[in-house]
Amino acid sequence: MMQQFYPQTHHPYSFELNKDMHLAAAHFIPAKDAGKCQDVHGHTYFINVTIAGDELDKTGFLVDFKQLKTIVHKRYDHTLLNDHDEFKGTFPTTEMVAKTIYERIQAYLDNRPNKPVCVQVVVRETPTSYVVYRPKKVAE
Repeated sequence: MMQQFYPQTHHPYSFELNKDMHLAAAHFIPAKDAGKCQDVHGHTYFINVTIAGDELDKTGFLVDFKQLKTIVHKRYDHTLLNDHDEFKGTFPTTEMVAKTIYERIQAYLDNRPNKPVCVQVVVRETPTSYVVYRPKKVAE
């Protein structure tokens, strides 16, 4: 994978972890205004997740990289995003994919004893187009 540099977000935490991953998935946007995106088509999505926190777990991790990959890659790789329950009632736009990935990761982090937080998710849909999702408020 080519190294990517993404916008950074300021946060009050001592540790910051970034996990890059990619997955192949298809989607369609069933709306007249979506133009060609109304048809089923696929992307190789490049995703960057930023996790931050002050405390490490008993192993010395903020969070295990493998867990982040399991939450995202295992669920979405080689799937039709429209088929996932989390996209029912909405469209799997790049914006919604980024927000959904954030929500899934943060739900996992909320149960960790060291309480890390997801401060940013970047989803690159094409070489020239990406979305950054940041929650309005990062817990302190």
